[in-house]
Amino acid sequence: MTDPTQYQFKLPANGAALPSQWSRWGRTPGTGAAAPASSPAELPEDAAACLAQGNTWLQAGRVADALRAYDRAIALQPDYLDPHFNRGNALLRLQRPAEALAAFERAAELSPTLVIAHYNCGTVLEALGRPAEAMAAYERALALEPAHVQARFNLGTLYLKQDDHEQALACMDAVLEHAPTLAQAHNNRGTALIKLGRLAEAEQSLSRALQLQPRYAEALSNRGNARIQLKRRQEAAADLRAAIALNPAEPRAYQLFGGLCRETGRRADALKAAQKAYELAPDAPGALIDLIGARTAVCDWRTLAPDLNRVVAGIEGGRDDINPFTVLGLLDAPALQLACARQYCAREQPPNPQLGKLVRKTASTKIRVGYYSADLHDHATAYLMAELFERHDHDGFEWFAFSFGPHSDSAMRQRLRRPFERFLDVRAHSDREVAQLSRELGIDIAVDLKGFTQDSRMGIFARRCAPVQVSYLGYPGTTGAPYMDYVIADRVVLPPALHAHFSEKVVTLPHSYQVNDAQRHIAERVFTREEVGLPPEGFVFCCFNNNYKILPATFDAWMRILAAVPGSVLWLLEDSALAASNLRREAQARGIDAARLVFAARMPLAEHLARHRLADLFIDTLPCNAHTTTSDALWAGLPVLTLAGQAFAGRVAASLLTAVGLPELVTTSAADYEARAIALARDPAQLRALRERLWANRATAPLFDARLFARHLEAAFVAMNERSLQNLPPAPIEIRA
Repeated sequence: MTDPTQYQFKLPANGAALPSQWSRWGRTPGTGAAAPASSPAELPEDAAACLAQGNTWLQAGRVADALRAYDRAIALQPDYLDPHFNRGNALLRLQRPAEALAAFERAAELSPTLVIAHYNCGTVLEALGRPAEAMAAYERALALEPAHVQARFNLGTLYLKQDDHEQALACMDAVLEHAPTLAQAHNNRGTALIKLGRLAEAEQSLSRALQLQPRYAEALSNRGNARIQLKRRQEAAADLRAAIALNPAEPRAYQLFGGLCRETGRRADALKAAQKAYELAPDAPGALIDLIGARTAVCDWRTLAPDLNRVVAGIEGGRDDINPFTVLGLLDAPALQLACARQYCAREQPPNPQLGKLVRKTASTKIRVGYYSADLHDHATAYLMAELFERHDHDGFEWFAFSFGPHSDSAMRQRLRRPFERFLDVRAHSDREVAQLSRELGIDIAVDLKGFTQDSRMGIFARRCAPVQVSYLGYPGTTGAPYMDYVIADRVVLPPALHAHFSEKVVTLPHSYQVNDAQRHIAERVFTREEVGLPPEGFVFCCFNNNYKILPATFDAWMRILAAVPGSVLWLLEDSALAASNLRREAQARGIDAARLVFAARMPLAEHLARHRLADLFIDTLPCNAHTTTSDALWAGLPVLTLAGQAFAGRVAASLLTAVGLPELVTTSAADYEARAIALARDPAQLRALRERLWANRATAPLFDARLFARHLEAAFVAMNERSLQNLPPAPIEIRA
């Protein structure tokens, strides 16, 4: 959200002329006794005459002289209202707001029903950075004059700044009853509606603002934001380009445009936009982490070391605008990840009490569990979880899906809908409405599958949508949210020593925390090396992770591995042409022929799984491992070599390998990781034996047994629910095999 546009009746900056609505003149020339022609050294002995003289001088721009005249009037008649009030006006022009506030407060004491005095107190208090007192002053003005548009607008703007979006919306609605053509009120109304998740209404309000004021850059930027979230990307891009053209010095439109480009895979454009936003406002919320994320997405590491130093310093210094999801891919540091998540959550989605205390319903025969996600369609989360939903027990549980992602008629969506008692499309509902609906449905356990990833809706959980709230699968770290009670894990991905770095209580499953779908289809298509760009001979290392996970330390290891295995190549996912170009440059800088990097285009999942057959060994990344990508490789029969890190995101592959029966492919040091990769490339018999064991284990290992996983997860849900029914706080839970 950009800073809301203020209505015109605000404290002028830099000594600008005061709007006439701020003035309350006493006896001014032409309306009463004429002001005598006095020099600054001579003032009459009559308070009214001094007031009139002061008004004349103030109108003529002789502010210091006017102030002296008002002071003389007050000395002659201390309870004379008008010179106190106009003295406040003079002091504002002299850039002395604290003294101006005292003058307006004195005027309000002398005339408690003088609306403009309370209003001016509010504007000055706001300028002095005292928003709570400013709001109280505006409330006093509104109690006297409910239709005071300026006071209502400014009050609503302060609510907007304080993230009280319901109150901000109510204020803007009241403003528009009296001033329906005020474009700024329509803009601020739209901003509040975006934050409330009422996107269609927000777009309507912002469009009305633009009808009234077509060149309104901020409204264009805000409408672009709403349209991004509505997945109307072409229209969003048009809005944001127009906003940038109208106000090229405003960073927010560049930030939004960069986010839109990232979402649509236009990595180079995303980087340009992030660079411009950072150049314009390096301290703007999110500007630094957006820029680092855009750089790592295209493997531009030229400033990475100082960038990471700034991130660490920011987190340690309490900076609360650093997106914790980006940090998971940058820093293998559990304590920093927790601090970052707590700070970000407190800023973006603090606990919200607007629904009141949740009253726990009495125990029923079935536990009601809700899954909440934007990814219940053709998405990596759905590919992993589809069979789990089908295997869930319906005798002891009722299952609900809350989908706030895009509409879909795909085969995957149809498959996902069938296992649930109720599949609720809540795209058009605000966070508050979804939380209220969850309460009305009696959901006992709410499972968030998003965390701080794209399209998340943490505001649902901030309002306490269920007695028990659980973080699972989509976000590989702690949310830092005081309202998330549990996180689903296992002893490998989250050993006891790491529990202290999670705000949630840890639920430890007996095998891997990650469920898998054993019904995923692998295409029959047989790829040739030539058609995917691989050389006819030579060992094929591969890593199909998103390119942002590739950082210099991992890449250094890969280049040393290639150097030690003559004729080998590294097969990578091509996330963008710019990333491929940068990685080729980095390979050459390390003495490796850029032609030994081969890039794979994206393709449908079944075919992508099939082409894994051409690779010999998957080599993983750190600090963020391959997650679903590891499961893909293992399901396709391709061994994965990983280096286990310190944090959850860097231990996922180790968890999966352990659960599939290949723990020897988990290394714990960079030297062992490199040596093991080289040894396997030089020992075809050993690698063949690993592949054969992996293929056999697919049918029997816990990793691909969704039925067994469902029983363990359900046992965890029972344990959580029992504690809740007994009014016991969340506590660590371990499920035995």
